[in-house]
Amino acid sequence: MKKYLLLLFIACQSSVLLAQDWNKTPYETKSLSSDAIKDVYVETSGGSIAVSGAAGEAPRVDVFVHGNNNQELSKDEIKKRLDEDYKLEISVSNHELHVLAKRKHDGGINWDWRRQLSISFKIYVPKNVDTHLGTSGGSIHLDNLSGNENFSTSGGSLHVDALTGLIKGETSGGSIEVSNSGNDINLETSGGSIHASNCHGKIKLETSGGSLHLDDLKGSINANTSGGSIQANSIEGELITGTSGGSVNLTRMACSLEASTSGGSMHVDMDQVGKYVKLDVSGGHVDLKLPANVGMNLNLSADKINSVSVKNFSGEWEKTHIKGSINGGGIPVNVDASGSLNLTFN
Repeated sequence: MKKYLLLLFIACQSSVLLAQDWNKTPYETKSLSSDAIKDVYVETSGGSIAVSGAAGEAPRVDVFVHGNNNQELSKDEIKKRLDEDYKLEISVSNHELHVLAKRKHDGGINWDWRRQLSISFKIYVPKNVDTHLGTSGGSIHLDNLSGNENFSTSGGSLHVDALTGLIKGETSGGSIEVSNSGNDINLETSGGSIHASNCHGKIKLETSGGSLHLDDLKGSINANTSGGSIQANSIEGELITGTSGGSVNLTRMACSLEASTSGGSMHVDMDQVGKYVKLDVSGGHVDLKLPANVGMNLNLSADKINSVSVKNFSGEWEKTHIKGSINGGGIPVNVDASGSLNLTFN
């Protein structure tokens, strides 16, 4: 718990510093107007990274620098510390942009932490670029890009919007927000929640320290958490999701569904049923609403099943178990619940 709270604190601090940085005048700006950038490589050990392909911005790299604990420094003092303690490089070669901010020292006993700097970058590039980003001390923001995006941070959150292509990111110290993006999304955090909205394609989301919020997703979706609840609304395609530490609330489902929890109750409202429904609940009760006019094969077991009788059912209908077909059979619906099951049809 202490480790999780520390990671959460670091993530919140990095988000605040990021917002403060972007609202300031850059310490330095390097123009990229004459370079056809196709790949972006960024590494910083003490700041945040933002890469944008939004139209209307002149291609450039804005550098933001502040002192330890967000200390305000003069430009002369910043230059002095950079020259003495840091390696700061911005270069372009073979259509590749390379941005580096790194301490010259390893942080040994002779390192004065009061001289530490946070060096962040906000980069404007053409839309069709690949990115390779890494920071150990800040958040990462990407928007309006189309390509292969690979990024990681151990000390901040991830913010992704309007990306198309291969999207792979991870953080061990913050939350994840992804929106309006698609094709192939793979995002992971060990220290925060995940909120995904208006995305499509192959989507994999994983957190071991927070909740999942899924809204308006289409495609093949695999989303799991070991430390929080799951909320999903308006999902099409296929959803495989599970938690060992919270409740599950799924509404307006129009998909194939596999959901599980060992630490809470589950509410599932199916507008449409895909190829299958499979629910496994060992820590609470289940509320399940199914469409009444669809052919299904029911295999339901619970401590107690509460349901009104339905038309066109054939098979066994008992207090703790229902096994049979409805409307001639078809889509398999399997529920295994340790608590009660409240079954309704619409």
